[in-house]
Amino acid sequence: MTRTALVTGGTRGIGAAICLELKAAGYTVVANYAGNEEAAKSFTAETGISAVKWDVGDYQSCVDGIAAAEAKAGAPFDILVNNAGITRDGMFHKMTPEHWNEVIRIDLTSMFNMTRPVIDGMRERGFGRIINISSINGQKGQMGQVNYSAAKAGVIGFTKALAQETARKGITVNCIAPGYINTEMVAAVPANVLQSIIAGIPVNRLGEASEIGGLVTYLASDAAGFMTGSVLTINGGQYMA
Repeated sequence: MTRTALVTGGTRGIGAAICLELKAAGYTVVANYAGNEEAAKSFTAETGISAVKWDVGDYQSCVDGIAAAEAKAGAPFDILVNNAGITRDGMFHKMTPEHWNEVIRIDLTSMFNMTRPVIDGMRERGFGRIINISSINGQKGQMGQVNYSAAKAGVIGFTKALAQETARKGITVNCIAPGYINTEMVAAVPANVLQSIIAGIPVNRLGEASEIGGLVTYLASDAAGFMTGSVLTINGGQYMA
């Protein structure tokens, strides 16, 4: 039986790499995306992975979107990867309520919105893999990212608590905290700033999105059945929790 996987924010960057690694491992994969229609169409055309649009920050949109994605997959989802996230950076004394609320809604409230509609089915089937993407800055904090750091720290707490509730039902819940990864967003950082970031990474390079995808694929597998409630750092040694 082919297992099914849903990846939020799955048509670009780290999410796209996660989708590709899961597909290569034999999973039926569907990607969620928020708004970039052109990128989603290109992703599907290039990979053959279906993409469905909805807002992970809205609960009813998630209920409806997951139902549409399950129709694409042909079965309920066995694996959920909560990867979608945004940044609205700025020093706290200048941060607006809109920038706070938007990041919390997409990066943290989405954990509930996406996981609640699938958890009952996973419990009934006695199997599930929930993999949440946090960040190095959710572990150590980052100046200019109070909203993002708070949300990503919340993802870690969500993971640890839910893992305790679901372990006896065959559902594992784990968290990955990436450091700086070679994506379009990071590539857009000014060259001098990027060099200073790399200088602070002991392995002296950015991570690759495929490295995150490989770790997700392991956590999704039967081999990871004894691992739950874990926070896996993958940051080149920049922060050792």
